[in-house]
Amino acid sequence: MRKLKLDELNRPDIEEFKAQEKLPVVVVLDNVRSMHNVGSIFRTADGFALEKVVLCGITAEPPHREIEKTALGATQSVDWIHFPDTVTAVDALRAQGYEIVAIEQAENSTMLNTFQPDPTKKYALIFGNEVDGVSDEVMAKIDECIEIPQFGTKHSFNIVISAGIVFWDFFAKLRL
Repeated sequence: MRKLKLDELNRPDIEEFKAQEKLPVVVVLDNVRSMHNVGSIFRTADGFALEKVVLCGITAEPPHREIEKTALGATQSVDWIHFPDTVTAVDALRAQGYEIVAIEQAENSTMLNTFQPDPTKKYALIFGNEVDGVSDEVMAKIDECIEIPQFGTKHSFNIVISAGIVFWDFFAKLRL
């Protein structure tokens, strides 16, 4: 088996990417501390052609060298916006017709494997701070909470791993 070369992957350029149909999903980062995590979220959002990344609170904004280390240029292809706090972002997204969904371990959460996204809806998926998760103020405003089933000894996945799992699940259920 031979690995494909970059020019054989037939990826769109930035202009083509911006014009193509996007998965009806925005990712909301609720006070994410690590710029490497932020950059990786951009790169993963590009890979699944999400609508945009919403950066909130202390979450760093491009351009920044530490974000670009992992984004590898995805801050140029994926649209993004910054809000001073996540509650304001959630209110704005709800006004735009998004279903507000936290990715969190919580009472009455829906396991990801049983969640079926509605193809007629738009989703705002909220990922929380690496230590504290999605803030209590934001949890009070959500429409749905999705939990990723886990079977090991650790209490949670890294935010980027969680995002990759959830983005793939939404993509597979809505596009494949």
